[in-house]
Amino acid sequence: MEFILKHFQNLSTEELYDVLQLRAAIFVVEQNCAYNDLDDKDRNGLHLLGYENNKLIAYARILPQGISYKEASIGRVVVDKKLRGKSVGKELMLKAIELTYNSFNTDKIIISGQQYLEKFYNDLGFVTEGEPYMEDFIPHLKMSLTR
Repeated sequence: MEFILKHFQNLSTEELYDVLQLRAAIFVVEQNCAYNDLDDKDRNGLHLLGYENNKLIAYARILPQGISYKEASIGRVVVDKKLRGKSVGKELMLKAIELTYNSFNTDKIIISGQQYLEKFYNDLGFVTEGEPYMEDFIPHLKMSLTR
């Protein structure tokens, strides 16, 4: 997988369209969850795009401290449905973690992970903080990773 990291203002129209299309396909259509994906945080973040054969197959949004949490965070993590179970998500998250640490000079990352992915995130080193909570009608967990 080829990764590209860009600030919001440097995304081309095509790249932004592909990102929003992939996020909507997963978070809105597949998960049958009507919610406002456009939360104004995109403008403040870094966007990690994963390509294979010039097609966007994976994406994560990396936010600096003070946007979603006091700490830096990773969110909107998506992998094309056809490529799940092939370590694409792990590769994406490892790259996102590295870039978050390096881009924002931080030693701690927070995520709001969907509860059914707890083991996936635990295997990457994230630790669950607190009890599950509902976010957009889906159970989530606050999780942290400390370098």
